[in-house]
Amino acid sequence: MQSRAFLHITYKLYGHLDKLGGVKKSHALNCYLSLMKHAWKKNNYECGLRYSTVAKDTKLSRITVRRTLDNLEKLNIVSTVRGKSGKTYKINQLFLKTEQDGSILYTSKSNMYKKDHPYVKKRSVLVEALYINKIDNIIGKYKGDKETIIDHLAKLTLLELNTDKNNPYYVSLAKKRKEEITASENVTYVSPNKIVSALNKIKKETNIRYKEKKEYNIRNGIKPWENK
Repeated sequence: MQSRAFLHITYKLYGHLDKLGGVKKSHALNCYLSLMKHAWKKNNYECGLRYSTVAKDTKLSRITVRRTLDNLEKLNIVSTVRGKSGKTYKINQLFLKTEQDGSILYTSKSNMYKKDHPYVKKRSVLVEALYINKIDNIIGKYKGDKETIIDHLAKLTLLELNTDKNNPYYVSLAKKRKEEITASENVTYVSPNKIVSALNKIKKETNIRYKEKKEYNIRNGIKPWENK
């Protein structure tokens, strides 16, 4: 069987697995690497495995392997289809991206390159795109409360919102809410004291006695604001 030279795992996924806690996180990484050992790009990142195969790779018990793979599925990192001889595991490609090899240590002349498979010019690494999960979690958490969902989504960055392709309706409303918030933040508010002062001035100038006094002062060369 051909083997990869190495696999890059991002800190995004590493942090995402913190939801498991304790040794469950290390078990998840171990089992994920076992799946990636068999799930290749040319196979659309799918592989049919028995628990015993993963257990052999990871040196974990079959029960631990089963529980760990269930956890990976709950975290939407993998999906499964049950078959007659075991399950088919598919890596969620939202967590994958193709990256051109530009490393000095990983050129066509290096030994590391020669050990890899023929499609080594493009290798898969875990994508730093947990934005999708973040949006899905918000929608799931506040399901049925449209306004609360939009309020929380509007707090995300445009990059996070634009990354999502599964919830166009809520993303569109969240963007509009962000625009509304930005517009309200850019409004220049008049001091309450200035408003009160302006209202008092209007009230004063529309007073009949004030108008008569002002006209008298003007006729007699007395400044309107002087009380004589």
